[in-house]
Amino acid sequence: MGAGALADRSGHRRIYLVGIAVFALASLACGLAPDPAALIGARVVQGAGGAAMIATTFALLNGSYTGRDRGTAYGMWGAVSGASSAVGPLLGGPLTEGLSWRWIFLVNLPVSAVAIVMSALVLRDAPTGRARRVDVPGVVLFSSAIGLLTYGMIRAGEYGWGAPTCWPALCGGAALLIAFAIAETRVAEPLLDPVLLRNRVFGGVLIAALLLNFAAYVSLTYTSIWMQSVLRLSPVTAGLVALPMSGAAFAVSASLGRVMHRLRPGRLIGGGILLIGAGDLLGFALVRAWPSWPALLPGFFVLGLGVGLATPPMSSTGTAAVPAGRGGMAGGAVYTARQVGYAFGIALLGSVFTAGAHHTLTGRHVESSGAVAHAIAGARSADVLRSAPAGSRHVLGEAVHAAAANGIAVLLLVAGLVGVAAALSSFVLLRERPAAETAAGAPDPELVRDRP
Repeated sequence: MGAGALADRSGHRRIYLVGIAVFALASLACGLAPDPAALIGARVVQGAGGAAMIATTFALLNGSYTGRDRGTAYGMWGAVSGASSAVGPLLGGPLTEGLSWRWIFLVNLPVSAVAIVMSALVLRDAPTGRARRVDVPGVVLFSSAIGLLTYGMIRAGEYGWGAPTCWPALCGGAALLIAFAIAETRVAEPLLDPVLLRNRVFGGVLIAALLLNFAAYVSLTYTSIWMQSVLRLSPVTAGLVALPMSGAAFAVSASLGRVMHRLRPGRLIGGGILLIGAGDLLGFALVRAWPSWPALLPGFFVLGLGVGLATPPMSSTGTAAVPAGRGGMAGGAVYTARQVGYAFGIALLGSVFTAGAHHTLTGRHVESSGAVAHAIAGARSADVLRSAPAGSRHVLGEAVHAAAANGIAVLLLVAGLVGVAAALSSFVLLRERPAAETAAGAPDPELVRDRP
């Protein structure tokens, strides 16, 4: 959101180009990092560059296209965005196996160079209007709040909800979030205008964005741990398992763009998230019946259909709900909601995965079942088996396989239920207004502002 506010002040194209350059230089620093501390520091800078790119993308699309072309552009953006969730691991596997982990960062350099040249030649910037101040206190308060909340939930997942570091972090994050909400009502140019949160459409898009990432993408992290750490699949094979999701998302988003301007975005978003929930629930049922990686394929395919259907209209509707001069703020807010949903999902569903594994291990009378469950969730299954006495490794190995499969199944169940709830919320909040509430039965302007 801070990058979006800065872009509204300085120009979306300019901040986009700066973001690519910062991302490229930080990627170089990641690839050359001599130790973990340097790598983490470079990743922070890389995140700042990525934030500048993402926060300006929607505003640039709105400024470059109108009518049907705008729908097509959002459709292609959604296709690439949805497909990237699997393309990254798919390319990362051969790079790490054949070359080095450093190349997953160094490969960004030629891509960034091409992107900078294309952006400089093709993109045009809309007028920024009057100069706006960047709400630096708001950035600090919000970032600190989300950081503490995520930290507290991760600690709860690692050590249980009674961990001494868990509740101080959660309470501190909640206090800072309340302070942020109060502060935003008292500044002339807030980071996130409170008036927008009273806009039914914009608020509905933020909720949908947060819960979409929670339901759609977190499962990829833990299924990857399951496949590589427990089922012993290679990184390349594990990446291929996610290919049905990326392929379906790409195909649906690319096809949707040509007709998106004629369809109701609320129905597309709600229907897409409902498919995401259905894909998770299908995965739950199949993993319970057949605890191996092929059980994931049908659910991933359905999940990809939902991602491809919901992502393009979500982005366009959120940006269209605000004045053109605040497109950066809107784009930053929507993508921030998605990232918050992913961060919270990793933390909370990690606890769900661990609890499911712990339940199975306890039923099999495995000693130190809590520690073993945390080890499975942390991709340390091999360490657990190596440290066990030789005579008990076979039995323990079967217990670890059963526990990991149950953890994945329970995780998919919870993610699916969240997806269904998110879909119902989207249908309600993004519904079309009755004809009596619009002029002479005209379409709801909040939902179709970007149509020709």
